[in-house]
Amino acid sequence: MDKEILPDKNEKMPPKYGLKLKLNHVYPENRSQNYTPTLRVVWDMLPLILRYLWYYIKYKLTGKSIVMDYLKVQRAKQIYGKAAAPLGEATEESFCRFQLRPGIYEYNTVDANQFIVTIKDEHQETIFHSLLSTFPKKSLSAWESKIDGSRCQYTGLYPRSWTEYDLSDYGIKLTCRQISPVIPHDYDVTAHCLARVFVWNAENISDKERTVTVAFTFKNGTGNKKGDRASTCSSKSLSYLNSEGVVLYHTIDKMQCAYVLAARTDDKVKISKCLYFDPNSDGTKPWIQLKTQGEFEKEAKSSHGHRQGHCHVPRLGHALHKLPGKEKKYFRYYTENYGRENAAVKIVQAALVKYNEWEQSINEWQEGVLSDSDLPDWYKSALFNESYFISDGGSVWVSLPEDEAKKLPERDPRRTYGRFAYLEGHEYKMYNSYDVHFYASHALHKNFPFLQRCLQYDLKDYISVEIPEKITMLYDGCIAERKYPNTVPHDAGDPGEEPFLLLNSYPIHDVSYWRDLNSKFVLQSYRDAFVMPLGKPDIQYVMDMYDACYIVMRKSLKYDKDGDGLIENSGVPDETFDTWVMQGPSAYCGGLWLAALHAMADMADLLGKLDDKKFFEDVLTRGKKAFEDKLWNGLYYSFDCSKNQGTAIMADQLCAQWYLKCCGVKDYTIFPKDHVQAALKTIYENNVQKFCNGNMGAVNGFINGDVDTHTIQSMEVWTGVTYALASNMIYEDMLEEAFSTAGGMYKSMSELFGLSFDTPEALYARKYYRAIGYMRPLSIWSMQMAWEERKAKK
Repeated sequence: MDKEILPDKNEKMPPKYGLKLKLNHVYPENRSQNYTPTLRVVWDMLPLILRYLWYYIKYKLTGKSIVMDYLKVQRAKQIYGKAAAPLGEATEESFCRFQLRPGIYEYNTVDANQFIVTIKDEHQETIFHSLLSTFPKKSLSAWESKIDGSRCQYTGLYPRSWTEYDLSDYGIKLTCRQISPVIPHDYDVTAHCLARVFVWNAENISDKERTVTVAFTFKNGTGNKKGDRASTCSSKSLSYLNSEGVVLYHTIDKMQCAYVLAARTDDKVKISKCLYFDPNSDGTKPWIQLKTQGEFEKEAKSSHGHRQGHCHVPRLGHALHKLPGKEKKYFRYYTENYGRENAAVKIVQAALVKYNEWEQSINEWQEGVLSDSDLPDWYKSALFNESYFISDGGSVWVSLPEDEAKKLPERDPRRTYGRFAYLEGHEYKMYNSYDVHFYASHALHKNFPFLQRCLQYDLKDYISVEIPEKITMLYDGCIAERKYPNTVPHDAGDPGEEPFLLLNSYPIHDVSYWRDLNSKFVLQSYRDAFVMPLGKPDIQYVMDMYDACYIVMRKSLKYDKDGDGLIENSGVPDETFDTWVMQGPSAYCGGLWLAALHAMADMADLLGKLDDKKFFEDVLTRGKKAFEDKLWNGLYYSFDCSKNQGTAIMADQLCAQWYLKCCGVKDYTIFPKDHVQAALKTIYENNVQKFCNGNMGAVNGFINGDVDTHTIQSMEVWTGVTYALASNMIYEDMLEEAFSTAGGMYKSMSELFGLSFDTPEALYARKYYRAIGYMRPLSIWSMQMAWEERKAKK
């Protein structure tokens, strides 16, 4: 499809802030996920490795979903920061990442998915005809790229981006602005964030007349050759209200899907359409049509039965989710407003009419940060660009099935806002991994609080669920129930199975005894209830959550073996650092337990449950003393009480104190202020400053003057933990340390490694990273929470 481009008087130029790159940019460091542990670490993990290999072979042969594929890891590709999750683009203007099957990412660059520009002079002679991409092709040999990447600039500031093409040799400067409606607190609009608007502006900088045509070609499917061949594709012309376009109907993994491409009609705009072409040919026919005529030749109004995909259409329109387990069918949440028939066409129409309103709302959201002269420039880019994962985290947002909704009280937010889920990571296919969401949840709480509440209500209901299916755990070979009752699940399931019904798809450890999950559920419930816009706690929310919180806290109390009020770790991985063993009382889990006790006492007090309040306060009093006596060493809180690892400096040792601050707790009744500040100073001087010259964030473990190499995770930088640590520093008025810690890491990722919009879970000192496209870095929003609280005090 092509459209003649005219100047737009309302053209919006790229902002000062954001990721800025030339289209020919090459990153100085070429990193990958091909990290090889030391022989000692491999030996320690050998039983797990062997069990994983057997699990991998068995699941491959039986066609089952593999939750974490360590044998086929992806190399991060610099992805454009587009809000529309189903499609991702690389900095060379190539479409290269698809997520059309819920929660399943496919990395394929499709040569037929292109923008093409044609410029004609005052005599209607073509003077320039080129792809608007610098990515090398393997097919469509007739199509050529003549643009100079060094004269083309990309700016990404989620959920918008700008690409500027300097074609001044031909009298034109061309700008493509992309907008997707990710607008905090506007649930109706954000529900169709899969809509993407491309606004093209052509500026004639010559003294001669110019005619500019921009065409968009798009192929059916996802670039998966086997899947695309199996799908029958048909297309038809679209005329709807003030839009003209093409609809491409096809299937993806037996799921009905429609791509819709449309342009807004106008008396001054000329639109032409091509319903299909063969993407396996040399592409001469459509290429020559555009080059000589500046438009496509007229075609029939529809085409049927074409295999191996054709057409050009960029938008997803499958309203119905069918997951592999086939027990449940879900409708996307946008069907609440657009219905279940022809929703994609209605969304396109709304996008073409309302994108200016969307931009105004986005500007209002971002303005307070972008105009704050006290914030560093890198942070203004990082805060919004890290938010990509809300929509591009394998995210699904569906209406609650009617039979399920009817069973809920009227006040339950899921009746109004549906069910929201996102993956732990693009390669870690588990929805709403709760140990990680604990960090990331600040982004939802701050921007989409009702989605956070919906997720929390789901977790509350999951606690009582029992799934007696027996699972062999890969870590130790023990057999455990998939989900024990009265436990917080690790995750809401695998998109390759039956998520929301088959919980705990994580196959490595028995998570029923994890020491952090129960505390994290209580703390999130506490924050969601007590950090409210008007400052008053939500009593009804506390009432709804309290019983579940009480049950899991009483269960966790069983982990206090010596009765001192402080829980102990088990000596096997039993928390989010799932290769880093904690023995006995630990700073991480012990601290979270104490914070959760404080939260329980406050919630019990709010509900008038005075006996419960006294009980939790008594345990807290004993636990605080044990925590200080056993773990405080004068400079920081020891990792745990073991002989080998006990003295390690853990970057996340004050996780509990950080979370209490995020919950609005302003005093230091649990962790003494001087201890908190001394520990933060120790972490900064060691884990940050002595690691990669302070330019890579905080390494997880530091011991005896060097990086802790005891296990893989102790020698990693966890991006989400670094942002959380920086937030904690802001709360303690350690501003220089905070922005140095987070800024060094973010600038390395965005300027040296090319990991923007693909932020991994972990970074290594050299050459490697792990788990691209990860949830935990959304914790950067806790930095903004800390910053806003600090500003409010002035």
